[in-house]
Amino acid sequence: MNKERYKELTNKIIPKEDKVKNGLTAFFIGGLIGFLGQLIVFVLEKVFNVPYKDATSIMIVILIFLASLFTALGFFDNLVSKAKAGLIVPITGFAHAMTSSMIDYKKEGLITGIGANAFKLTGSVILYGVVSAYVFGIIRYLFFGG
Repeated sequence: MNKERYKELTNKIIPKEDKVKNGLTAFFIGGLIGFLGQLIVFVLEKVFNVPYKDATSIMIVILIFLASLFTALGFFDNLVSKAKAGLIVPITGFAHAMTSSMIDYKKEGLITGIGANAFKLTGSVILYGVVSAYVFGIIRYLFFGG
């Protein structure tokens, strides 16, 4: 079987994805995550009298904790299959990737399992995030005077 015939056969089997529907779903779910984050900040400020700057940091910790907890309990993947990128792109996706890597390798121990593999999926995000921040910082300094 040649490559063209193989591609033709696989295209018949692979389900077609609705990109518009997936995009709208991701947009609204991501918006709900943003709304939830803002609601947490509001509650922390108004109910618990936490300053705004501290409330935003606490909100991030709460979202990371919830994503990690839902991953550990095993139903975050089910949520992602419905919510698409709306749940993966925010900080919740980063927390899910780290937690799932650590869970996958927990049998190998604390050091060689969890510790060595915690950043297996997220390492590239950290690397390219730091590199792009450095590059854009230089561009900003050169063109806009620091």
